Amino acid sequence: MEYDYEYFKKEIKAMTKIDLNDYKEKQMKRRIDTLIQKNKITGYNNYIAALKSDKEMFDEFVGYITINVSEFYRNPDQWQIMDRDVFPELINKFGKNLKIWSAACSTGDEPYSLVMALSKHVPLNQIRIYATDLDKVILGKAQAGLYNEKSIASVPDEFKKKYFEKVGSSYRISDEIKSRVTFRQHNLLLDKYDTDYDMIVCRNVLIYFTEEAKDEVFRKFKDSLKPGGVLFIGSTEQIMNYKEIGYQRKTSFFYEKPKD
Repeated sequence: MEYDYEYFKKEIKAMTKIDLNDYKEKQMKRRIDTLIQKNKITGYNNYIAALKSDKEMFDEFVGYITINVSEFYRNPDQWQIMDRDVFPELINKFGKNLKIWSAACSTGDEPYSLVMALSKHVPLNQIRIYATDLDKVILGKAQAGLYNEKSIASVPDEFKKKYFEKVGSSYRISDEIKSRVTFRQHNLLLDKYDTDYDMIVCRNVLIYFTEEAKDEVFRKFKDSLKPGGVLFIGSTEQIMNYKEIGYQRKTSFFYEKPKD
């Protein structure tokens, strides 16, 4: 079985450019084994053959292993800190046309939350959020902008009323908000990073990476920020070696790239 899994990882990398060696193996194998059982397939070799011949199964696989769990205003207390302290500081430093990247954005909850939160400080037509994810199918869902009630539970009432329309049992986010976000596919471990960001938001994704992969991403984020720019990470994460990488810690989940 171990030999099969080594073969499986090589084939997946060839098919998707996703290197499963960068993810914690125990967690990742558990997720993959669950999918194999669900599809009533025996062994990794047969699953690879099925993924090559069945597009629907392939899309399901990519979506499942890229950990697409998200919700609007996740951990609201952290968003309050951003609203009260971080956004005003960034606007004071860099002006109102902030360049913000929502990395591993999943179904779009996070970049759309950023637009709404920032709209309290900046006119909507001056907001531009760049949002990326590895999974093309999930990016399609993000661009569609349809969410269930649980996803939008933490959205402030003022924004719920203003920017969401009930469609059946779902809620559709308004084009006003959608138009402020640019989505594209991006692999955090393989692709080149853009630069000169005032803020990068990447939350509750890197916990699934190995320590080496995590460290590499945090260093690349630092290089992508302007001096004085801020990285916002998830409540399940911490950058233990933030000083060594070159960050200053503002709070537990906000890290700043020092000015030269």
